[in-house]
Amino acid sequence: MLEKARKHAVNCMEDSFAYAKDKWDKSHATPDFKVGDLVLLSTTNFNTIKGCRKLKDSFAGPYVIKALHGENAVEVELSEELSNKHATFPVRLIKPDKSSDAEIFPLSNKVPQVIPPIESSGSKKKTKVLQDRKLRTNKVREYLVRYSDSTCEDEWWPEEDIPEATKLLRMFQHTRNNNITKYFFWGGGNVSLRGIFIYPKDNK
Repeated sequence: MLEKARKHAVNCMEDSFAYAKDKWDKSHATPDFKVGDLVLLSTTNFNTIKGCRKLKDSFAGPYVIKALHGENAVEVELSEELSNKHATFPVRLIKPDKSSDAEIFPLSNKVPQVIPPIESSGSKKKTKVLQDRKLRTNKVREYLVRYSDSTCEDEWWPEEDIPEATKLLRMFQHTRNNNITKYFFWGGGNVSLRGIFIYPKDNK
């Protein structure tokens, strides 16, 4: 009885191993990299690349294969940015660079590169004044202006360079006066308005 159970367990394990090997062989081919090939490196384990990790490319390169270390590792020539990393990588972290393959991309060298036009600062629409300041050097008052395009950063401009400056500055003064009134009314300042009385000016 025990011998029969042992044989059944051995057969189940052999069938499981054979199934796993067959499934692996179908989805994984032996890499055929050669010295001099261009490959891309996975950036999964790269922590030295500048910028936001969520926006970084999945692969970096291409890099030239300098040497082969068996069937599962290759050595590449790294750029100066990655010079502090080990130059040998497992084949699971690299893939062939096919961006310059003429058979796959026959028009890659024939399509002209289109450079989008850069919008000049004069065409950006100014919609709101946020702050003001007075420069000590030339005693000119400048205003911090916000644009309608959310991708543009706020900039300081003198009044004469702001389109519709009268309208924007009137809105800015109105907003600032309301903020000051709320600040003192709710006890935000050192002076309370509850004990202050304003008398009409004597016309005499």
